[in-house]
Amino acid sequence: MIYGIGTDICDVRRIRASLERHGDRFAEKVLSDAELLTWRKRGTRWPERGVRYLATRFSAKEAFSKAIGMGMRMPMTWRSCEIVNLPSGQPSIVLHAALKTWFEAQGLTAHVTVTDETDYAASFVVVERLPA
Repeated sequence: MIYGIGTDICDVRRIRASLERHGDRFAEKVLSDAELLTWRKRGTRWPERGVRYLATRFSAKEAFSKAIGMGMRMPMTWRSCEIVNLPSGQPSIVLHAALKTWFEAQGLTAHVTVTDETDYAASFVVVERLPA
């Protein structure tokens, strides 16, 4: 049964401007430790790829927060929601700390997709309640 659906579109230029204005602090606020490592690797080789990576993660976390109906308030935090790629390349959500505890207690599972094109990154999240 569907619990919630979230979508978000993010202007990559806005993310780039935030990075220019705040430096790594912006990425450190939004990304988990593992995501930060990936962002730094991608951004070192090709800066634009790093910006797009950050934009897709930002967008996916916004979409997830909408799908669970919380927005960005506890237990939902930027860093407790991590977007990973499975070996197949499919994006997946990994939760940490109080958000993970809350999500599992609700009996929920999430599906996420992300995309980016030139100036925009977009994400869709469907959250389902698992059968009891």
